[in-house]
Amino acid sequence: MKKAVFVALMLAFTGATADEGMWQPHQLPEIAKQLKAAGLKINPKDLTDLTGFPMGAIVSLGGCTASFVSDQGLVVTNHHCAYGGLQYNSTKDNNILENGFLAKTLAQEIPAAPGSRVYVTEEISKVTNRITTGLNDAMSGTERDEYVDRSSKELIADCEADEKYRCSVVNFHGGLEYYLFKQLMIRDVRIVHAPAKSIGKYGGDIDNWMWPRHTGDYAFLRAYVGKDGQPADYSEDNVPYEPEHYLKVNASGVADGDYLMVIGYPGRTNRYRTAEEVAYTFTESYPLGKEIRGGLMAVIQDVTANDVAARIKYEGTFASLSNYEKNFGSMIESYNKGTTQARKDQLGKNLREWVNSSPERQAKFGEAIDELDRLVAIDNANGKRDTIRFYTSYYSMLYYAERLHRLAIEKQKPDLEREKGYQERDIPSMEQSMKRLSRRYEAAVDKAMLGYMLEQYSTLEEEQRLPSVDRVFGLEDGYSESRLAERLDAMYTDTRLDEEAERLAWMNRSLDEFEASDDPFIRYAVATWDDRKRLEDVDTELSGQFQAVRPKFMEAIIAFNREQGQPIYADANSTLRITYGNVKGYSPKDGIYAVPFTRLEGITEKDTGAEPFDSPKGQLELINKRAYGDYYVKAIDSVPVNFLGTLDITGGNSGSPTLNAKAELIGLVFDGVYESVIGDWDYDPKLNRSIHVDARYMLWVMQYLDGADNLLKEMDIVR
Repeated sequence: MKKAVFVALMLAFTGATADEGMWQPHQLPEIAKQLKAAGLKINPKDLTDLTGFPMGAIVSLGGCTASFVSDQGLVVTNHHCAYGGLQYNSTKDNNILENGFLAKTLAQEIPAAPGSRVYVTEEISKVTNRITTGLNDAMSGTERDEYVDRSSKELIADCEADEKYRCSVVNFHGGLEYYLFKQLMIRDVRIVHAPAKSIGKYGGDIDNWMWPRHTGDYAFLRAYVGKDGQPADYSEDNVPYEPEHYLKVNASGVADGDYLMVIGYPGRTNRYRTAEEVAYTFTESYPLGKEIRGGLMAVIQDVTANDVAARIKYEGTFASLSNYEKNFGSMIESYNKGTTQARKDQLGKNLREWVNSSPERQAKFGEAIDELDRLVAIDNANGKRDTIRFYTSYYSMLYYAERLHRLAIEKQKPDLEREKGYQERDIPSMEQSMKRLSRRYEAAVDKAMLGYMLEQYSTLEEEQRLPSVDRVFGLEDGYSESRLAERLDAMYTDTRLDEEAERLAWMNRSLDEFEASDDPFIRYAVATWDDRKRLEDVDTELSGQFQAVRPKFMEAIIAFNREQGQPIYADANSTLRITYGNVKGYSPKDGIYAVPFTRLEGITEKDTGAEPFDSPKGQLELINKRAYGDYYVKAIDSVPVNFLGTLDITGGNSGSPTLNAKAELIGLVFDGVYESVIGDWDYDPKLNRSIHVDARYMLWVMQYLDGADNLLKEMDIVR
């Protein structure tokens, strides 16, 4: 297939399901008719200009999205996206996570957690040829993986010659295409305003993923730079960043049926996975992940039950665990009730028949599809072990010991030969993570979490376990709770990695010093290195083999979907995307219709006076007085709190600005309904609904409850 024809297939959009798709900016002119039909009033071509309006106002926080809303670097995002910074700055005596925070002046703004960043995407370049030229079918998986890795690092190094930029090479369609992303990295980020937790997280875990919703999930940060206008580390002399573009806030909002658009950085979707991958995920991986997350949550609750200070340290961890524990549960429930697997099975069958019906297609795709099935079976066989290993980062002493030891190993190599995460470009962020831990660690909690996970680890078949890990924790003769508890007590008593200065010092120590150390967690890292590296090498080989066949599989999927009139967009991968739709309710069950707006009165209906339904008394008084002020909406006889849209979103979109047809901010997307969570794997237009905090509610709280008049004056509010 000629390159020009192939690109056309990738961009084609004929007969696509309405509102489905997370679109790359360069694709938007191809779907201009659909955007205009949905209600867009600006030129779709404007959305391809990353440095123009409105794209230049949209930023990444590295896991969440945000947007500039003033010419003084004021950034709005979700409350839960600012959660880590609020937690980091909270103490038992000054709990701003619980009570909220407002800086009335620039001088009162406080630094967010170490490592907080604002990333402004300035350029996206297609680099497929630079990455794939030189690959050949004779390469082993490891050779292929290392070649792609080296090529990516070279491109990144060139891009980051100017240290103010952070660059990344990201693959699309399983490695069929590669793009280089160049982002301005603003390193001084400060907290400006967040409502009380009883507003920003109203409904808590009970309401998470649910509708109706009444959550004021918003917060404000500010980006600072040096006096020369360039990114700089925190300094009292720094000044607010002045973006070329920022969003106006429309206080008139939207109504049922109105056009909506979200621009952001969605994390990851898996809509093109094979039927076997889907089946394993929902019958094995997600159930185990849900169980482990629930177990870790129970550990945190139990150990911190009578320790407020310790619980504050783990608020962010607990919120993350809880969010995805419920997320996994929803997806499993939807999978078991729905037809996802049946349709994935049928798609696989149809694709195979389509490939086999043409000798040319059989020659081009047949072997790759067979090989992909073989690799998936191997990957699934190691799934339980890999799932348990995934949670290593939740127990800090073991995780940081592994990272510090690996850093000492990697520092012996030239920079471009080091593993990702251990190059010189990564040292500052590692340093900051060492500092963040100081306010996110409690020995008793960490020890209990590690003990729980080692119990899970001990259930693996013998060939799945690592002999050195068994020896360190006394598991050679099976699991013994008392023996393990004694071993862990000694390790946590004798370690000094719980001291910030010690962790930072280990970043500059030699491999010989690691091997001579008597710190129990450093000894663990050294003793288990060979076994862990052996596993890593196996994973690298398998990854490289996937890289050889997944692009060919995706090429077949794209061509097949094009013939079927299905949308052709890449899975989300934390890169800049646009999704569009309309304000619209839905019917989650027979006989029930969920209206698209919730009202202030819904807050009082839910209120119990106890967390998570403990609205501030001042807010309840305003609602009871019907003190709607400037934000009253006749159609609902109240102030709107949250609303539903048909937008196709996923994690990472959190904090994304919800824009109207003129690209004015009318809300922030922060969640999806329970029935649409499976959208990471399977899109259903009848049930897919995004949940947004209405800008009118945000402004109402800021004006009448929190007194954030300084911010209201700073923003450009269209009334």
